[in-house]
This record gives sequence, C-alpha cells and structure tokens, in this order.
Amino acid sequence: MTGFKSEFLQTLDERGFIHQTSDAAGLDQKFASEIVTGYIGYDPTAASLHVGHLMQIMMLHWMQKTGHRPIALMGGGTGMIGDPSFKDEARRLLTAEDLAANIAGIKEKFANFLSFGEGPQDAVMANNADWLMGLGYVEFLREVGRHFSVNRMLSFDSVKLRLDREQSLSFLEFNYMILQAYDFVELNQRYGCTLQMGGSDQWGNIVNGLDLGHRMLGTQFYALTSPLLTTASGAKMGKTANGAVWLNADMLSVYDFWQYWRNTEDADVERFLKLFTTLPLEEISRIAGGVGSDINEAKKILATEVTAMVHGRAEAEEAARTASTVFEAGQIDLSLPSIQVARAALDGGMGILAAAVTAGLAGSNGEARRHIQAGALRVNDTPVEDDKYTLGLGDILAEGVIKLSVGKKRHILLKPV
Repeated sequence: MTGFKSEFLQTLDERGFIHQTSDAAGLDQKFASEIVTGYIGYDPTAASLHVGHLMQIMMLHWMQKTGHRPIALMGGGTGMIGDPSFKDEARRLLTAEDLAANIAGIKEKFANFLSFGEGPQDAVMANNADWLMGLGYVEFLREVGRHFSVNRMLSFDSVKLRLDREQSLSFLEFNYMILQAYDFVELNQRYGCTLQMGGSDQWGNIVNGLDLGHRMLGTQFYALTSPLLTTASGAKMGKTANGAVWLNADMLSVYDFWQYWRNTEDADVERFLKLFTTLPLEEISRIAGGVGSDINEAKKILATEVTAMVHGRAEAEEAARTASTVFEAGQIDLSLPSIQVARAALDGGMGILAAAVTAGLAGSNGEARRHIQAGALRVNDTPVEDDKYTLGLGDILAEGVIKLSVGKKRHILLKPV
C-alpha cells in the first residue's frame, strides 16, 4: 500500500523503512486517528547495539517525532535464552549479571534518539524480565502454551532452516518464540501497545505475538517490518573486516564510527541519508545529486549527520575535523584512535607485525605481512618495506606518538607510557 494518510507511515514509506505490514489500511487509520503505542525488542547479547540495529532505532525515533509513543523493550528475560532465528547454533547463555551490565550499556544510547518520561507521547524503556522471570511454568503452559501449534512453529523459516541442515535446536531455544509473543500481550496490558516492529527476519515471531494477542485478549494487534538492509554490493550492514560497528564509543571510537559512514558506497549515499538521518527529503535529493567530488562531500555529510544522531553534534564535528586534518592536510591529529604501549617495549624494539596486530590494523601476523607486501602498512606515513622492521624510541614523533596506518583511512596512534 502507498499513499498513507498518517504522517508516521507516510514518513516511513518515503524514506524506505517499510517491508511488510499485517494490515496496512487498518494501521494507517489507527495512526491517523489516535496516539499509537508500538515497540521493538532488543536482546542485550552485548554491551552495545551496533549499526545493524540503527534502522529499527530510527523507526522508534520517527514514531515519537510524529506524535506517538515508542517502547524500547530490553530482553532481560528472553536474553537468558537468546533468539535462535537464522542462527546455525545456540547462543552462549548469559548470566543475569551479564544481561544487567549489557542493558546498562545499551540504555545510554537511546537517550540520543528518544525522549523518555511519563507523558502520553514519552518513550518507555521496558524490560521483559519484569514479567517473564516470575512466570509459573504450569500456569504459563495452560494460559499461553495452549494457543501455539507445534506444527505451525516448525514451519517457520527460522526453525525450518536449522532443522533442514540437521543442526540441533534445543527445547530452550524453541520456547523463545512463545516468550517473545507473550511480550506483546504483556505490553498491551501494561501500556496499551498494539504494534510490534522489527526487521524482516522477525516477521514470524511478530505474527506469533499478533495471533496470541488476538486469541488471549480478543484485541487487534499490528505488525510492521523493515527490509533486510545490505549495501549496494550485497554486504551485510554493520559488519567490517574488524568486526561489528558498535554504537557505544567505548567499543568503537567516534572517529572510526564516522569513518565507517564516510566509506559508504556511492550507490548507497541517498538511501542511507533517508534511513539514518532526519534531513528533509528535498535536502537529501540536493546533497546526493552530485557526482565525482560532490558525492564525497555527500558522504561526509552522511557521516557527520549519522554520527551526530548517535554520539552528539560536537563529537561528530570533531570526528569530521580530525578526518579533514589527517586526510586533506596530512598532519598528525592527536584525537585519532590510540592505544598505549610500554616505553620499555619500544626501547627493546617492537616487531612491526606484532605492533599492527596489537593496534587492530591486522588480525594476524600473516595479514600484517600481506599489508606490507602490498605497500599498505605505514609508520609515520612512511611505507614499511621489511616485515622484520622493529619500532623503537626513534620512531616517536615530536607529538609524543607513533602513527601506524593501513591504507589511507585506517590510523592508530601508539602512545608510549
């Protein structure tokens, strides 16, 4: 369906967020006529969310911005199991202490996207541990389990793929979809929530909750998913050769986060500006309409705007300034990502291969050696030609650091202590 009447669905549609809805016309009418409460769930499997979550966070942002109430649901209870959807093997089981620490790390980032409070349009941060951890097993089976067909559960792609590959699916994991569905019922009872959103891979789980709500409460629930997000070349968003692109600065520096977006493929710039910034569509068309050097300027705007959403405007502009200093002026900028190294290690000579691995510029000595063979690994902007080269005190610049680089865009400062 296109031509939505409600501002929320019109905004999502124009910006490319909508993949599938359970009842587009009914949901559009609901958004046009009342304040809607909707949620997205996040299992705290790490201390930070990553770029792969950003699309759904933006959906919650637009929901509140257009006058509705978003719920960010933390999976303190479901996280004890872990979502098995499309996973080849069971997740590592986390302790309650692990989950509490991860939730604390995740919470701080949401304040940059949502306004929390007690008002009718203020965002809510809920934790499903509040209701799941106290459930009585027999009572839950009688009240909730009876509404689920095992035959139907086995037909879901997320389960079927695992079984088709003859990979084990534990009873623990099999229960995950029942608990997630029950979250929808609880959120409706507690907050009047009638919409669950998520990525397209969550459609089966979301529809389970929609059906359960109708069976248990006789209430009309709605589902809305966003498309699976890949780059123009087909790569999965949020992953790099060095791992996940985390949203928390203590897990990925603001500079590296900015640089991730600066490296966006040309064909993705306009789409990403629509999805990951709040710039008006007319301005996005103007920014992304350039070619050649103009597209590089558009990438810088994208990087700065996304970084401002995640880390704040001041941090974003500092990252942009650092990049300009390093790449355009060819200077040493002390706000580049850095690690500390023992001065004694440099005094005795630190092998360049080990230094590259320690700095995170290579995953192994072999990879570091290949960088050298390709002429990509540099010390203080001078290419390293010998893989036996050792860093010493003589490599320390006047600024008191040693600059290691791979290519033109990956830099780490070694700070002797």
